[in-house]
Amino acid sequence: MNNFILEKIIDKKLHVNKFKDNVPNGLQIEGDSKVKKIITGVTACQNLLEKALSHNANTVMVHHGYFWKNESKYIHNMQRNRLKTILSNNINLYSWHLPLDIHPKLGNNAQIAKKLNISIKGYILPHVPWGVIQNSITGYEFARKIEKKYKKYPIYLNDNAPSLINKIAWCSGKGQGFIKEAYRFGIDAFLTGEISEETLHISRELGIHFFALGHHATEKDGIKSLGNWLFKKYNLDVNFIDIYNPA
Repeated sequence: MNNFILEKIIDKKLHVNKFKDNVPNGLQIEGDSKVKKIITGVTACQNLLEKALSHNANTVMVHHGYFWKNESKYIHNMQRNRLKTILSNNINLYSWHLPLDIHPKLGNNAQIAKKLNISIKGYILPHVPWGVIQNSITGYEFARKIEKKYKKYPIYLNDNAPSLINKIAWCSGKGQGFIKEAYRFGIDAFLTGEISEETLHISRELGIHFFALGHHATEKDGIKSLGNWLFKKYNLDVNFIDIYNPA
């Protein structure tokens, strides 16, 4: 498939024109005009690029790409090495950020709900859905459920929280800043990827359960689901590679 045609297909699927993002979405770096083999991953780090080359892939598709709004405009050191690898090997680099967090079926937040059997009821903010757990559950039971599904036990805070969780809000990645909005909405628990120093005090004083699973862990399934959709819909050769990241 032509690389620009593929960009248009995915942009349409993810409704890219609806978003104002702090990073370009779509084909960030043009490579071979014909997309032959795709490697997907969370972040376009050097390790993922090297894995793509070892798999003879000419296309890399990620959630975290390059050219962030507040990123340095100088091409030095790490960034130089990454771009050299991409350009010298004629690799296409695609990236979708917010559109892949928010998509109601393929997105990271939708995949969290699917994995943890949360019924989505609505949205506190476009990127902060809320829902209910079918049978109310204790915080420790929910933490063990997260561990079973993600093979990783979350950071769990529960000081002054209710005994059971029924109503929960979540946001993949760096979502800890939305905990107050979620609390005002009346949730019992909040789940996200990252945790900040002040998060303990906020969750304790507001009296809600808080779960932090890791930025990487909460954003693997969106790009995987996009790759699966491309394989099923267009029979493209797509493989996901998980570069270990505990954060």
